[in-house]
Amino acid sequence: MVDGASYKIAGDLPAFLLESKLRWCSVRLREILEGSLRLDAGFYNTGGRQARAVLEQCKFPMDQVSGDTGIANAYYYPRFRRIWVGETGIPLILPSQITDVFPKPSGYISPNTKTDIEALRVKKGQILLTRSGTVGLCAIVGSALDGQVVSDDIIRIDCKDIENMGYLYAFLRTETGKAIIQTSEYGAVISHIEPKHLEFIPIPRPPQAVKKQVHDLVTRSCDLRDEAYLLLAKADQLLCNSLNLPPLSALRPAYFDTSSELRNYEVNLSELEKRLDASYHLPIVNVILRRLRVKSSRIATLGEDQISNRIILPARFSRVYVQEDQGGVPFFGGKEIYQLSPMTNKYLSRRHHGKRIEKEVALMENMILITRSGTIGRVAIVPEHWNGWAANEHIIRVEPTSANLGGYLYVFLASEYGRELITRFTYGAVVDEIDAGHVSKIPIPLLTDAKAQATIGSLALEAKAKLTEAHKTEQEAIRITNEEVIHAAKNE
Repeated sequence: MVDGASYKIAGDLPAFLLESKLRWCSVRLREILEGSLRLDAGFYNTGGRQARAVLEQCKFPMDQVSGDTGIANAYYYPRFRRIWVGETGIPLILPSQITDVFPKPSGYISPNTKTDIEALRVKKGQILLTRSGTVGLCAIVGSALDGQVVSDDIIRIDCKDIENMGYLYAFLRTETGKAIIQTSEYGAVISHIEPKHLEFIPIPRPPQAVKKQVHDLVTRSCDLRDEAYLLLAKADQLLCNSLNLPPLSALRPAYFDTSSELRNYEVNLSELEKRLDASYHLPIVNVILRRLRVKSSRIATLGEDQISNRIILPARFSRVYVQEDQGGVPFFGGKEIYQLSPMTNKYLSRRHHGKRIEKEVALMENMILITRSGTIGRVAIVPEHWNGWAANEHIIRVEPTSANLGGYLYVFLASEYGRELITRFTYGAVVDEIDAGHVSKIPIPLLTDAKAQATIGSLALEAKAKLTEAHKTEQEAIRITNEEVIHAAKNE
């Protein structure tokens, strides 16, 4: 029994199994021999078998994903012991971050780490595939990831023909491709796959014109993401120039008494604000606020009527999930807000949660999203293609008074300065939290140069529009691969 599925070698199945609600299927001895003698039920799961059955009916001949006769080479670098250091170290991209639109490192490793650091860097055009934990997350290396040091838990895939890159990526993103990858998982506690498993994954070989069409769409989607990345980088630079902000690391203050091994500082009684947790009063916050006041017309707060119409923190609720075709609304959490197309298999029932969806959990274009628990301070702006989707109660929504102001708010709150001003409100002994009241108090510098502020907002909105176009373009590539290749049956 694995993942609620039970399987046995073909033969007469007992009545109790036929009548049970367990997912099961019979497995022929030939399948076991051809499957590297795998006896774990998950290898023969029904989803993977159905996916392979679909490919058997495909009218196109089959190639293999990797290997000597495959269309690509797949590999990863050996595990190494990581020496974690501060921001002066080498940024390391982890598996959960490769699907982010603009991946940001969550940790830094020392240059003295005993591994070939340069060999861990990825290059533009490579396909990345997570190989442990959440197996099968797939991404293409664009400008934001090019040259970055990436975890050894990620398989690198280099296509032998560059025009196969987009087609292979689209295939791995289809439900059929994902189902077959998941049948290759092994591991009792943490799931894994290996590059050699990709040698057993078949991929249809459609006419070159079809592969080129898919490749061009995927490449266009990647180019749009890169353009959005550059627009936001330009907006961030304009923000820093307008406020005369150096890198935050240059403003790190000295602590009160350096003779002690403990970090310590003085706080006036008038500044306590009924908060006795030291993290709320970190000196960096005062340094930031003093810096912001110099070049801003005034420091507003996010909850002011001129800044936001409302700040929404949905209440916790018992969720009823359904299938998408049963009136389900796509539902995702804080880990997914950095993704172009949040990967979710959860759909809220509109019949059970219609009013709550409308009033609290539904997303509207240009809303600012801020994660409020666990990893606090992730910030996103809702693009057009998320409009009407739903997010959980671990995300606070800010409805700006205008679209352009929303773009400006996003750029500031997503900056390293904005993050410090968000996370200072953190409380909680076990799980970190902030709430809507805290978010309403976040300081927002309004620029003396109103034209520059409007330009920053416009750049953010232009980037957002490019991401929506990138999403639609990628989905079209996946649709063609799915409908015109994978499900093109022999009898058609």
